[in-house]
Amino acid sequence: MIAPFVTVLITTYNYGRFIEQAIESVLSQEYPGDRVQIVVVDDGSTDDTREVVKKYGSRIEYYLKENGGQGTALNLGFEKANGEIVALLDADDLFLSEKLRRIGEAFGRDPRLGMVYHQTREWYPESGEYREYEFFPVSGDLHKEPGRFIYYIPQPTTCVSFRRSCVAPLLPIPERIRMNADCFLVALIPFLSPVLALPEVLSTYRIHGRNSFYPWERQTSLETRQIRKRVWQTVIEEMSDWLASHGYTRKFAPARAFLDRWNILIQTEAFAIDPPSRVQFFTYLLKCYRYRLPLMPWKLALINCVDAMAALFVGYKNFPQWIKRREELLNFVRR
Repeated sequence: MIAPFVTVLITTYNYGRFIEQAIESVLSQEYPGDRVQIVVVDDGSTDDTREVVKKYGSRIEYYLKENGGQGTALNLGFEKANGEIVALLDADDLFLSEKLRRIGEAFGRDPRLGMVYHQTREWYPESGEYREYEFFPVSGDLHKEPGRFIYYIPQPTTCVSFRRSCVAPLLPIPERIRMNADCFLVALIPFLSPVLALPEVLSTYRIHGRNSFYPWERQTSLETRQIRKRVWQTVIEEMSDWLASHGYTRKFAPARAFLDRWNILIQTEAFAIDPPSRVQFFTYLLKCYRYRLPLMPWKLALINCVDAMAALFVGYKNFPQWIKRREELLNFVRR
């Protein structure tokens, strides 16, 4: 079987200090080099990104554009992509060496697939620590098995690859989506074509304190939280508009779960700005746990129930301390 032609699309903005490692991770792939196109779209960087990329010469197709956000950068990248398959890579992340081979094999086996995604690992460069990123694999055709897609969770940019013909109906991405624009594609592609989850680590997600996808840190400033909330509201509004315009109402279970899940995300950001009451937080936790219940072992489900009840007593602000003490107790019991 001839390996499918793959375009690796790297979008960047002022990540000159990282992008060389990202490019090297593509050049070192276990995949025929003549079947790979590397496209870098620079969204108006003011650092040394241009100089770093240009040293690779003709091996990299480099496009510098006026700053307009991730949506416009991805749109330009898809326009320049020649590959049947387009693999996204954030300029601060890395591919493992077998990444393109594994996704190429997957797309080659099933010409219906619109997206292949996989597990990643978080990398904390300062400590050298690696952690597995939370991953719930959901594969198949949403229209044939809608019940499975109630639990579909979009993964970060570096975990996703698209068949260009399948993702075309979602392009161009609305230009008002300046950040997290890849989520527009990842969240909606199951409504257009089957997807496949590979339960293996094929990329590294670098944690460096300015990641746009990493929403859970409590130390984030109020201003950053407010910006992030507005960003997600824009993405969710555009996704909701797309669903409505294509006839997907709340009567369709995956669409209902989709909308509820993103509303929970907005609620998460809103709570960080304006902390909830104990009852509000308790209700919120129950909604969060409900989606994952069928995927949880019974012990984890029991722990989550205990956590939700504890929230009624400790409240939102003290909940992290509760989790820390609970973990310490569980570790003591395990010993």
